Amino acid sequence: MQESMRNRFHFIGIVFWIFLAISAITRTVLLVKSIDVVSLSILEILKIYLIGAFYDSVSAGYLVIPFVIYLFFIPQKLFNHKLHRYLTYAFSYTLLFGAVFLSFSEWFFWDEFSVRFNFIAVDYLVYTKEVIGNIKESYPMGLLLTVIATIAALLFYFLYKTKRVDTLLRDSSTIKQRIKPTLIYLLIPIISFAQVTDGLSKFSANQYNNELSKSGLYSLFGAFRNNTLDYNTFYLSEDEQSALSNLKKSLSSDNSTFLNDGGVTRNIINKSQEKDYNVVMIVVESLSGRFLESLGGDKGLTPNLDSLVKESMFFDNFYATGTRTIRGMESITLSVPPMPGRSIVKKPDNHNMYSSGFIFRNKGYETKFIYGGYGYFDNMNEFFSNNGFSVVDRVNFSDEEDTFHTVWGVCDEDLLNKTLKEADMSYHAHKPFMSFVMTTSNHRPYDYPNGRVDIPSHTGRDGAVKYTDYAIGDFLKKAKDKPWFKNTIFVIVADHCATSAGKSELPLDKYHIPMIIYAPELIQPQVINKISSQIDIMPTLFNMLNWSYKSKFYGKDILEESFEPRALVGTYQKLGLYKDDVLSVLSVGKKLNSYEVLEQDIFSTKYKEVSLDTKIKDEILSYYQSASYIQERKLDRYED
Repeated sequence: MQESMRNRFHFIGIVFWIFLAISAITRTVLLVKSIDVVSLSILEILKIYLIGAFYDSVSAGYLVIPFVIYLFFIPQKLFNHKLHRYLTYAFSYTLLFGAVFLSFSEWFFWDEFSVRFNFIAVDYLVYTKEVIGNIKESYPMGLLLTVIATIAALLFYFLYKTKRVDTLLRDSSTIKQRIKPTLIYLLIPIISFAQVTDGLSKFSANQYNNELSKSGLYSLFGAFRNNTLDYNTFYLSEDEQSALSNLKKSLSSDNSTFLNDGGVTRNIINKSQEKDYNVVMIVVESLSGRFLESLGGDKGLTPNLDSLVKESMFFDNFYATGTRTIRGMESITLSVPPMPGRSIVKKPDNHNMYSSGFIFRNKGYETKFIYGGYGYFDNMNEFFSNNGFSVVDRVNFSDEEDTFHTVWGVCDEDLLNKTLKEADMSYHAHKPFMSFVMTTSNHRPYDYPNGRVDIPSHTGRDGAVKYTDYAIGDFLKKAKDKPWFKNTIFVIVADHCATSAGKSELPLDKYHIPMIIYAPELIQPQVINKISSQIDIMPTLFNMLNWSYKSKFYGKDILEESFEPRALVGTYQKLGLYKDDVLSVLSVGKKLNSYEVLEQDIFSTKYKEVSLDTKIKDEILSYYQSASYIQERKLDRYED
């Protein structure tokens, strides 16, 4: 036993067991935190821990690769040197600190998103300035780091007192003796990479149970590995021309004529006189439907928006296409379905897309993307500046215009005051304008100027929601005094909901958002309760303006009598169609499942799995398979 302990590769075993123990504790803490939404049968709990231990072991296999290589090559004389002993102490402590830090990070990520690490974590790792700044502003980092360092020190003290490290440092193995353990340890991650998928974690109908069975580190590796997903490889498909033909049937209308370009390009003809109304689109960060009393949500958080609803065209059955800001931007500006993998906003080949920005410009408009943060985040500036918009971001705010900010950007008051100035400039230049305004205040750390609302800053999302509502109310009050107000359509819509996790694959309540079109001089107040989504915004606006234009959009005018209510919703891997009280979901592995929506409000959704309807299958494939087909062949580009 002592001889085995002296083998330098015993250190790898120590790393394995420490990692597995910390991971199991993390899983338990997350389980307790989510106890009210987790399925608690003995079999389900057993699966959570057994499957979780498997994925933790796979993660540990990846983690130890550099250590295995190091231990194989380091010469015996150096390995047994006194200096190497202290270096090993320091490294062991650093490793323990990292493992505990990862565990704490998982807690905060779960608290925000109710999932293990995924695409969001990968995206956020790219933008270290914003993310680190957000963490500093949101959490007591000094205290947290002290606690993490203390826990790591206690674990290291245990290793030191039990002489685990000292014993293995007396190893006397030859390089020949080290070949076998090296190959064994390296074989584990190689086999895992080739054979292991996240399929085992999809054992339950409860998504929280599935997420708990995952390993945060493995999920992070998986997100890096799978940031793009080829549709035809992973998803159910049919004959491409059949899918395209079915899509054309869905998109056809009395005033459209398809062109023979291989895609869905069509001429939209409106015979009425075209209007040149200004458009101000305020896309509100994380404005879930549950925040509006008008949708049956919490009382008192959005008094200005709830009041505005009574004077506006209000869409009360409206859905975000995704769970990230860039998904909302993509679907609004391009009117495209949420495709698997990265958003188009983040893809490198995203210039000259068939964007509403180009259509506005072609009609003589000044088009601006106005953002209170630095638009390099999430590739927003690159996307908008190459798809028909000029960019106004934090770089363009003077010191006087920036009265309050967080790491994400200036407060919403400053942003909307800047929007007023930009509108004034366009008006004085005798140009109609379209402003795409992206807010940031309803984002952790939920900081905003004091004295605006009755909830103190930095106390939670409710306060941030109420502050954003206040800022929008203040903006509209100021806008009413502007000469361009009576000729302007204001659109207020969320980018996505505040949370995305739920018990089911695609919880519809986590996609239900408000959409308000306000123009008291131009539009009669009314409630539109047709099921629709962000891809329908621009086609609806263009028809309100009586525009004739060439379209490659997947959305349609919601106000048309022939509009068939439906919504497209998705995640990075799940692709959904909600229609006729049935949610159908395409998923990796060429799977397609349908669920009857038994009950739904803005807080929860209840489903029952039902047999697949052939008509629904054809329709969902027509949207997603055809979108893949068109994107691959670059038939979604703008031709001047």
